[in-house]
Amino acid sequence: MAYKNYILVCAGTACESSNGIALYEELEKELKAQGVDAEAQLVKTGCFGFCEQGPIVKILPDESFYVKVGPEHAKEIVSEHIIKGRKVEALLYDKGQKKSLQAAEIGFYQKQQRIVLRNCGVINPEYIDEYIAREGYAALEKVLFDMTPDQVVEELLAAGLRGRGGAGFPTGLKWKFTKNVDSDQKYIVCNADEGDPGAYMDRSTCEGDPHSVLEAMTIAGHTVGANQGYIYIRAEYPLAIKRLNNAIDQAREYGLLGDNILGTDFCFDIELRLGAGAFVCGEETALLASIEGKRGMPIPRPPFPAVKGLWGKPTVINNVETWANIPMILLKGSAWFSSIGTETTKGTKVFALTGKINNSGLIEVPMGTTLREIIYDIGGGISGDKKFKAAQTGGPSGGVITEEFLDTPIDYESLQSIGSMMGSGGMIVMDEDDCIVDVTKFYLEFTVDESCGKCAPCRIGGRTCYNILDKITKGQGSLEDIDTLKTLAQAMRKASLCGLGQTSPNPIMSTLHYFEDEYLAHINDKTCPAGKCKDLLTYTIIEDKCIGCTACARVCPVNCISGAVKEAHVIDQDQCIKCGQCFDKCKFDAILKG
Repeated sequence: MAYKNYILVCAGTACESSNGIALYEELEKELKAQGVDAEAQLVKTGCFGFCEQGPIVKILPDESFYVKVGPEHAKEIVSEHIIKGRKVEALLYDKGQKKSLQAAEIGFYQKQQRIVLRNCGVINPEYIDEYIAREGYAALEKVLFDMTPDQVVEELLAAGLRGRGGAGFPTGLKWKFTKNVDSDQKYIVCNADEGDPGAYMDRSTCEGDPHSVLEAMTIAGHTVGANQGYIYIRAEYPLAIKRLNNAIDQAREYGLLGDNILGTDFCFDIELRLGAGAFVCGEETALLASIEGKRGMPIPRPPFPAVKGLWGKPTVINNVETWANIPMILLKGSAWFSSIGTETTKGTKVFALTGKINNSGLIEVPMGTTLREIIYDIGGGISGDKKFKAAQTGGPSGGVITEEFLDTPIDYESLQSIGSMMGSGGMIVMDEDDCIVDVTKFYLEFTVDESCGKCAPCRIGGRTCYNILDKITKGQGSLEDIDTLKTLAQAMRKASLCGLGQTSPNPIMSTLHYFEDEYLAHINDKTCPAGKCKDLLTYTIIEDKCIGCTACARVCPVNCISGAVKEAHVIDQDQCIKCGQCFDKCKFDAILKG
């Protein structure tokens, strides 16, 4: 059935949490109430990416792009746009007084190239027919009927696809290892255990395009000779789990999973395994142990999972983003894919762009895009016109990128050369008000909490590093602590059992390299240049500026501010808990924070 309009409503987790479901239901109600439900099709989609402006509604065929839409706007959208054909001006994205009618006109999208996210925000992920209508499962058909397993491997090798989980190992080579091992049983595993702070790339892909993962895993099964696949996903992702289970059921119903796929003698099925939220289970050997029902703890390698993995059998394991690339590579060819990106890193990369940025959201850019382009052209610059300080890539295992490296192209080798790493794709932007020492302490606290405790370098070294950082932020550090941090970091890198312990010192090494002066200010001067470390702050009232309005005294939770009305007030430093409420409340800049 053809419709006059299609109303696409973002139904990803971010928009759902911003009243997106109520918006969808209100639009559905208004279409019926105004008698146009037969003319306009309402569609729930995955994430549009522009999370800062959600909930988002896009209307086809004119591609009008509405932002920050609430249930209260449903009636006007239907009456004005659907019935009268007039744009609802107030809901269009407005930047610099220019109303953007379409997503393509918005700076956030103009430098993006969506391969992994090609169907997110376009199709209803809960209906397999919509995926099929956009070339879904065509790659599987091609592999089953027109390609040999060797040709599939060679195409991936020629494409130059590297694993997007962080290490960047060539995907085709990994498949080749497993394919060439003689075994009575092999397995395919999808690592959807995304746990980096601020990261939601894989979750959004599973929510918005689950069939792309299923199709790629099935292709891998046929290529290497496996008949069983597992998707390991953390239980905290209920919407992704729901849509993956729904997609698996539909694929089985359509003969795209299970026995005799598409009438061939190839049999392959997929099951979900839910993780309990352990960050270490993102490490492949710990993940496989968890699938087996054991405690998720890493084991030494080699042998690698490609040769001896799940239940001791050869196993191909890739993350969600890697899987989502594969159908398009096989459909469009290795030459097409390898034409995107840099000499050493082909294709695109999905990032969760968060932090002190105007346009936070999920982005996908060609490898080689610079950090400056991501932050200022796509991200719209730093919030509140503050000064850029650094960007953290690679999550708790990564490092900081400073202003001098804003024009560095984003690829594996370039990031490693400046002390950072690609990681799975988290990118957190910091401004002048962020304390580097405090940020480093935050990441160490995370990795200490998430350590499985199996090896001493990670278990003891991580805790010791955190304790030293905690001392420094409290003004109790010494110059010897800097040398101790460097020594411990090097030892953890060399001696830890798995990637979590080996990379957890990266934030320490990176921030010490670029911001050692900030560490020294905490140690020598007992001050926090960014004004973040509470124990190093002092709030004092400037007598000449205080008019005695009593606003500060009224919000003080410990009543440490005294003074008569219309007279200068005083803060009792012995009683002050440094909460900052007086500073925030004063309208006359009469309180000095330092």
